[in-house]
Amino acid sequence: MPSYERLGELLDPASTVLLTVECQRGVVGPDSALPELAREARSSGALRNVARLVAAAHESGVQVIHAVAERRPDGRGANRNARLFRAAERLPVHQLSGSTAVRVAPPIEVTEEDFVVRRLHGLSPLHGTDVDALLRNLGCRTLVVTGVSANVAVPNAVFDAVNLGYTAVVPADAIAGVPAEYTPAMIRHTLALVATIVTTDEVLGCLTRARERR
Repeated sequence: MPSYERLGELLDPASTVLLTVECQRGVVGPDSALPELAREARSSGALRNVARLVAAAHESGVQVIHAVAERRPDGRGANRNARLFRAAERLPVHQLSGSTAVRVAPPIEVTEEDFVVRRLHGLSPLHGTDVDALLRNLGCRTLVVTGVSANVAVPNAVFDAVNLGYTAVVPADAIAGVPAEYTPAMIRHTLALVATIVTTDEVLGCLTRARERR
């Protein structure tokens, strides 16, 4: 864990962006296409911690970007080159553009200042989307990555962020994957090699101190 001084430097509100990954109703909501993942996101407290981080970001002036995965009803433009994509086509709930499934899930609150970036293809919230251009235009240096899943999209986001020159910060208790024991293993053996691993409370503490210094 970094020192509070070091973490405070990384989480300067003027150059920090909070990214939520696939925290949408059709993924982590009660009617999820992936009920096991949805249960884990909620029972582990990860989704609640994402909501706490988003609320604190709103209060602290940290920009929030919600990365949402969706598909057209006709499926045009969607990938079919991996088992994951083919399996998604057979799920009872599809992440269709404009549907309830692609709305950001409670208890996360979306404000007018937030960006919601939607992708129709691929695995990454950054590659092939508007996220990188937005981050650069916002003056982002540190990207805080939260959400699901620790299996695919979250590590993809972290790797892409690092490859693009951002410093990645991952609150370990604000991401989830399946099975439950996979997430800490992914964090310890993979994400910790390329990202700063913290807790939600540590991030909240830094943002609180930043507000108090205003």
